Amino acid sequence: MIQRNILITGGAGFIGSHVVEHFARNYPDYRIVVLDKMTYAASLDNLAAVLHDERVIFVEGDICDGMLVESLFNKYRIDGVIHLAAESHVDRSISAPMVFAENNIIGTITLLEAARKAWRDNYHGKRFHHISTDEVYGALPLDGGMFTEESRYEPHSPYSASKAASDHFVRAYHDTYGVPTVITNCSNNYGERQYPEKLIPLFVSNIVERKPLPVYGSGLNVRDWLYVGDHARAIDTVFHNAKDGSTYNIGGNNEISNIELVRQLIAITDEELGNAKGFSDSLITYVEDRAGHDLRYAIDSSKLQRELGWQPMMPFDKGLRQTVRWQIRQAKKRG
Repeated sequence: MIQRNILITGGAGFIGSHVVEHFARNYPDYRIVVLDKMTYAASLDNLAAVLHDERVIFVEGDICDGMLVESLFNKYRIDGVIHLAAESHVDRSISAPMVFAENNIIGTITLLEAARKAWRDNYHGKRFHHISTDEVYGALPLDGGMFTEESRYEPHSPYSASKAASDHFVRAYHDTYGVPTVITNCSNNYGERQYPEKLIPLFVSNIVERKPLPVYGSGLNVRDWLYVGDHARAIDTVFHNAKDGSTYNIGGNNEISNIELVRQLIAITDEELGNAKGFSDSLITYVEDRAGHDLRYAIDSSKLQRELGWQPMMPFDKGLRQTVRWQIRQAKKRG
């Protein structure tokens, strides 16, 4: 018997597909409606493990299509939303900011409106979970500090500005209409199924194909890395246990500079390919820094750990090697 009907947007993408799998595996009494526009970064292959399940319903469509979104709420009696659909690549946001404004801001408002209309007679037991990013907080100095849930919003790229705006609309719908919302802001995700435009899959593919490894500026920019499986567990924890109107940061406690990460990727990939140590070091190519490139991100997820009991479980070295092996297999398939 179906106990809940949840809508997961962006479910055919990198993070979304892991969330769909996690919920399908752990909640046999849930119907999961997956809505995805199927842009370049999405693939039904990402959902291969669950598409045979009659509880998982895939719909190809745009979150900006208000009629479609409302019809899904009505047809499937949606009582929970996990909103992951978003344009997310910073470089693309610099060249096409309007695309990011449309999808990340208007798309989020469209979903909020559908939820407000469908649930306004009874918000009890409903949940709108908006997944955001640590980039809305801006940048940190190299010598210390971490983003908390109280950190000021200071987005620097069109991508982070679009996510900041969507966060504000989510809070506004809670404060104005009472929509039962929660927000999570996560650090950089890594793991299997990530589209090869992001640093880790791109660089592994380039090492396999003997292509340059373009490092922005000096490579000293620091990021905190979160394994995608740990992120899926965190989303589960917040979706089911957080108070309405709350915000939680999700981090992996894996701070590393870009250049050090590249060196680790080279070492692991060369080892997995049977290359001599240092074989691919010469592929590192320093390029002009990206406009508005934030120096450092670091997430303090102690609130989530303290209040809801979640903590990251995947050791970074193990997760990175696991990810590299998967990306090598994909690179060889493409080649």
